[in-house]
Amino acid sequence: MSQGRRRVDGSGKSSVAAGQATLRPHGGYRNLRSFQVTEIIYDGTVAFCARFLDARRTRLVDQMVQAARSGRQNIAEGSRASGTSSQTELRLVGVARASLDELLLDYEDYLRQHGLPLWSKDHPKAREVRGLAAASDGRPPDQTDRTDQTNGYARYRPFIEESDAETAANTLICLIHQANYLLDRQIAALEKQFVDEGGYSERLAAARLEARRRRATQSDRTDPTDQTDRTDQTEKTARAPNCPLCGQPMTLRTARKGPQAGSQFWGCAGYPKCKGTLAL
Repeated sequence: MSQGRRRVDGSGKSSVAAGQATLRPHGGYRNLRSFQVTEIIYDGTVAFCARFLDARRTRLVDQMVQAARSGRQNIAEGSRASGTSSQTELRLVGVARASLDELLLDYEDYLRQHGLPLWSKDHPKAREVRGLAAASDGRPPDQTDRTDQTNGYARYRPFIEESDAETAANTLICLIHQANYLLDRQIAALEKQFVDEGGYSERLAAARLEARRRRATQSDRTDPTDQTDRTDQTEKTARAPNCPLCGQPMTLRTARKGPQAGSQFWGCAGYPKCKGTLAL
């Protein structure tokens, strides 16, 4: 069993206490760069809608805010769910990606319908917005200090709250493209990890089999009612056959009930999934 987990999107999962083993550490989403960028998008979208859209005349305000919120919330929920389900984590990160695509179309529609230009990636202001992320010193914000805006929304506020609609919308479009790039990498890494290491159920089954094998190799007598001679226990274990049903190694077991109580037999290490047995 591993106490760590491969980093995804430039960040690891939350750590566990010393000596506390875990199959799949989870959480730690605040350290994910994808979460940090989508939080900026969420805050920026709320500000944009308050400045340039009338919630009394259009449902677009609610739709845009909910899409931005979904992008952030599903990353957090997926990170928490990763402890028990790789597939759930992948699905939720995919939902976050889809929500941002929906929001991207809303901003592009706003620009088109108001006769405003959509910046190309080489537009001077687009490069300036991208430079805000590049200018970061790489130090993540202090998550214990909720006023720490080192890499947060404060860096983008002048472009969203103190500029015209064209600048605000295009700034948020640049941020959505950044978040989508990060989520694409995150999804690819999660898919590879699932293929290479399996999901939670597979890891749990493997860990259980390993624990059973360790117990089977112990030489101490676990059943005080078993009076059989164990002088040749090591020799018997060394020549353990494979299960005739599933092919897994078999282990020595002691019957505790019935007419054969106290006698030994070969039992499949995969029990109770496999109930294969052989007589000694």
